Amino acid sequence: MVSSIGGVSSCGCSLIHNKWVLTAAHCLANRITFVVRFGLTNLTRPEILVESANKYIHPEYDEIRAGVQTADLALVGLDHHIEYSANVQPSRLMSSAQKNINYEGVTMIVSGFGRTDDLWNGGAASEILLWVYQRGVSNEECLRWYPTSQVIKEQTICAGYYDNPSQSSCQGDSGGPLTIVDADGERTQVGIVSFGSTAGCNSPFPSGYVRPGHYHDWFTEVTGINFDWDSDAIIPGSSESSSEESNGSSSEEDAGNPPSSEEDAGSPPSSEEDAGSPPSDEEDEEARERVHVVEY
Repeated sequence: MVSSIGGVSSCGCSLIHNKWVLTAAHCLANRITFVVRFGLTNLTRPEILVESANKYIHPEYDEIRAGVQTADLALVGLDHHIEYSANVQPSRLMSSAQKNINYEGVTMIVSGFGRTDDLWNGGAASEILLWVYQRGVSNEECLRWYPTSQVIKEQTICAGYYDNPSQSSCQGDSGGPLTIVDADGERTQVGIVSFGSTAGCNSPFPSGYVRPGHYHDWFTEVTGINFDWDSDAIIPGSSESSSEESNGSSSEEDAGNPPSSEEDAGSPPSSEEDAGSPPSDEEDEEARERVHVVEY
């Protein structure tokens, strides 16, 4: 993405239609042109490369102020249709009926080409697509981690590390997908990477995502396409778990595709002690009040 003064930055995104891409609003704020890569696990070898200047930022997002906001989502319109292939497929968005589901404890996957460590620690962006397990966090618990936040609302979904505090989205992952395996065994995108903690990517603080299920009316208004679907009609599949858990980020090339079922994904930690919980004494509460959300 290129700004009006020539600055270049990068973010994640999701192809949701052969002419539309979904990302975070703060990724497009004050930018004028965008280059989108499709069908790749290595940034240097995209299957499709497209340039666009067609941005549509949600009207509740203040582009002048930019930064972390609740309605942190945007669309990029493509000038021509993208051909689907084995490596290029649209993401199925959370339905409007699913928009307020409490995903606490649910196994999720976040993926992207973001930094492998915090910027201030010299972390570099990855050239390989990485993915990592996450554990769904309720908004109530998320607010305990960020007690001064004005961003975490019903349109927000939070997710924390699965079994190691270093498992997280990081700077450069903004706009990318947070997904679950739905009841029909297919992946559903339940979040758009939006913010993390000033404590850093390797901290136990959960990250924040935008729930796309709240914005179907706007998607249709902008694109003329109805992305909503009847999630109540899906047939539940097996929920048994029988495979190994993940430890830290893995590359797509090393690990293959992200697990396609809850059997592969394993189950989230079974206790607060395993999963981590926000500090409860006064000293740690004061420390948490000094930690704020920051865009990723």
